[in-house]
Amino acid sequence: MANIETIFQGEHEQVVFFTDPATGLKSIVAIHNSQLGPALGGCRMWNYESPQKALEDVLRLSKGMTYKAAVAGLNLGGGKAVIIGDPKKDKSEALFRSFGSFVDCLGGRYITAEDVGTDVNDMEFIFMETDNVVGVAETHGGSGDPSPWTAKGVVEGLRACVEARYQKSELAGLSVAVQGAGHVGGHLVDFLAAAGMRVFVCDIDKKKCELLAEKHRGKVSVVSTDEIYDLDVDVFCPSALGAVINEQTLPRLKCDIVAGSANNQLANPECGDELFKRKIMYAPDYAINAGGLMNVSIELGGYDERRANRMIRNIYYCMGAILQHSAQEKLPEYRCADRVAEKRIQEISRIKGRYKGENKPTFHGRVTRR
Repeated sequence: MANIETIFQGEHEQVVFFTDPATGLKSIVAIHNSQLGPALGGCRMWNYESPQKALEDVLRLSKGMTYKAAVAGLNLGGGKAVIIGDPKKDKSEALFRSFGSFVDCLGGRYITAEDVGTDVNDMEFIFMETDNVVGVAETHGGSGDPSPWTAKGVVEGLRACVEARYQKSELAGLSVAVQGAGHVGGHLVDFLAAAGMRVFVCDIDKKKCELLAEKHRGKVSVVSTDEIYDLDVDVFCPSALGAVINEQTLPRLKCDIVAGSANNQLANPECGDELFKRKIMYAPDYAINAGGLMNVSIELGGYDERRANRMIRNIYYCMGAILQHSAQEKLPEYRCADRVAEKRIQEISRIKGRYKGENKPTFHGRVTRR
């Protein structure tokens, strides 16, 4: 359990608590590692049951962003922010502008973006107070909602998994259980159904699922949030919150592949080991869901959609390399992905002079706020 003592003893560079009673803002920003560059990661707004849970979430997510950026080949570090509150009731212009002013005072060490519970409209308010935000509207030089790009990347990673597992290049004819029909999950259902897969979907908001089923008649079926674990499908696609692969759910899985967009899908490393023992192929979450990060990272140097598509195609090759390494070394996929990330961080930070004390995280700018 994370607390102040574990923060001091841990590997995070900086953890900042922001409060603004006037707007109701209660937020935590965690910068895990900035050896490759400024920490970029989304701002999640969630009605956490306690500040302790919010702290645990932001620490876990920020570390995942470090590994995600490293595996994706980006010159960025890992960070994350959480805002404690109900995204359906507690949002306001003042709250997000207050958050933006706090982000700005970090001097570019942390760059924020949208995440669960936030959207491009919220980023617009943050953008009024700081340039250290990506995923803003195209009129401000941004790329808008990164969710479709995250979903595109997951599809690329899934293709690599299917190729490695079934020795086929097409997704058509396979079945998939998509857990979550939110920003990314909804786009995933669209892409997977269009690719010819038989899709089963669930969400705590059943209406979202029903709309998808109506949109893709005969291709998409709605199931309950509990039933999703017991389906006999080729692929299980976690696309909601984390830790869904745990001691209780793992024995229920009847799939060959776990590949989804959710962050921190494994409740603990042992679950990754158990998937490997059961011969269930696991696409490490931070490797397969990096499409959104890749897309918004391009805004830092001037957005280009063609470049985004090219970068996201690399997820297919990155995932293929991880799976090949796993097969050759007989190691769980998540361990192989960790090795790739840690090796790149070590090698590139050495080149940048980290070990000579010369490396200082810098923010490489973006379009001027208007």
